[in-house]
Amino acid sequence: MFLIKSLGLLLAIFTVHLLSVQNVAAQSVEASTHRIPGSVEQAIKRSGINKDSISFAVAEIPSVANPKPQTRTILSWRDEVGMNPASTIKLLTTLVALDILGPKYRWRTELFTDGAIKNGTLKGNIYFVGHGDPKWIPEELARLTKKLREMGIQRIDGNLIFDRSAYSPQVMDELTIDGEALRAYNVPPDPLLYAFRTLSFQINPNKHGDALNITYTPKLARFTIQNDIVMSSEPCDGGKRDIRLEITPDSSSTPGSGTKNKTVNQWLATFTGEIPQNCRGISYNVVKFDPDTFLTLGFTAAWEEAGGSWTKPPRGQSGSVPVFARPLLNFEGLSLLDASNDINKFSNNVMARQVFLTLALEKVGKPADIASGEKVMQAWLTQRGLSFPELVIENGSGLSRNETISARNLNNLLIAAQNLPIAEVFTSTLPLAGSEGTVRNRLITQLRKFLHLKKKPEARIKTGTLNNVRTISGYVFSKSGRIYAVTSFINDPKANRGQEIHDQLLMWLLEDGPDPKEAR
Repeated sequence: MFLIKSLGLLLAIFTVHLLSVQNVAAQSVEASTHRIPGSVEQAIKRSGINKDSISFAVAEIPSVANPKPQTRTILSWRDEVGMNPASTIKLLTTLVALDILGPKYRWRTELFTDGAIKNGTLKGNIYFVGHGDPKWIPEELARLTKKLREMGIQRIDGNLIFDRSAYSPQVMDELTIDGEALRAYNVPPDPLLYAFRTLSFQINPNKHGDALNITYTPKLARFTIQNDIVMSSEPCDGGKRDIRLEITPDSSSTPGSGTKNKTVNQWLATFTGEIPQNCRGISYNVVKFDPDTFLTLGFTAAWEEAGGSWTKPPRGQSGSVPVFARPLLNFEGLSLLDASNDINKFSNNVMARQVFLTLALEKVGKPADIASGEKVMQAWLTQRGLSFPELVIENGSGLSRNETISARNLNNLLIAAQNLPIAEVFTSTLPLAGSEGTVRNRLITQLRKFLHLKKKPEARIKTGTLNNVRTISGYVFSKSGRIYAVTSFINDPKANRGQEIHDQLLMWLLEDGPDPKEAR
């Protein structure tokens, strides 16, 4: 009943406050063609990918260079077929969130206590209530601990309790599409997600080149590294790096059971394997700790870094805030715009999932789940005059074998976005080909041909990659100033050969695609 009432209120709010957008499918289409550009056709032939595994949707959007009031279709090839969009579905998640919540929206993390501050000591437990901040990183935790210190707290005599009631337990399950539970891209949502629950190690030779230095982030308390990696004289070849990591309780640093100040949860990270001595800048990212342990060790380290101390090392566990607890601190994290930049430019999966669940949390209520998040999205699409019958949302990030949308409708979303107040902000979150994010190494050579132009053409393109899936979606600003919305999906066992196809399509549009005289 609460869900029905909330969604009814949501629709009413949309009706009053949101800008009406005509159904993109009903916009006038002056020219429609199935003719694939010659350069793209040749790239398809070279790839060996079946054309029936590909879809293209390209439309020209009104601009200063083309002041006609209506969008016209430039290219359509199987664009009505529902296909796996991979990470390009993040465009839907971020656009809806930016429009509903606003770019300045900030996530809250609330702290409560069941104790009191006396003579600089907080005697009592600290309860953390999370609301799904997708980028609660060490810098943010440092700000939080600094605020606690400014409240006069010097020492904490209590434990840490983590309240994750904002999310339904099902969305926090450790499910993966590839069985790689220890990989950072598979981290599940968490209302108290700290540093993506990922340890990032950097391995480099020392200045003498005779030993290795291993550093890591985020800093964890009671955590030490044992480096048993052997340096070899082999050439630096990524395929010959053989690094293994095991993290275990460190019994050697734990005093005996009869010691009053017994240390809890000491951890030892042991690296073994072999690395060529001239290899540098090796990154090793891994998910090894459960959420409670990782946040406990992270907060403990941040508190000590801020100059705070403990009466005894704290224990951390999941739980609920008791009714008698009192507010201690209300902390605001980074903005939705910051999060959207990371999601679209660097394709961060768990951040996208958290933004998707934030829509459910803010517009329907807790516990947030997939069904309520999807209903918020569908309500937004309906109010915008958009009908995507083939749309399937599993988590809003594209890390899914089930999510589905057609190239035509994802392109229609891009077109509709340009009629929204946040159009410019949304476009800015897409990575710029040749310089940013997942496309920083794309089209670098090809773009050099435009260096002489005063106004350089641009491709702001979100990419998507899964096994057997390669996708692109975004905007091209051509050399004459025309604006194109472009989406292309490849769902094929040979999809990993599809980058040239997409690059040729983007170059065709950067060069202005079809002759403008062809417009009818």
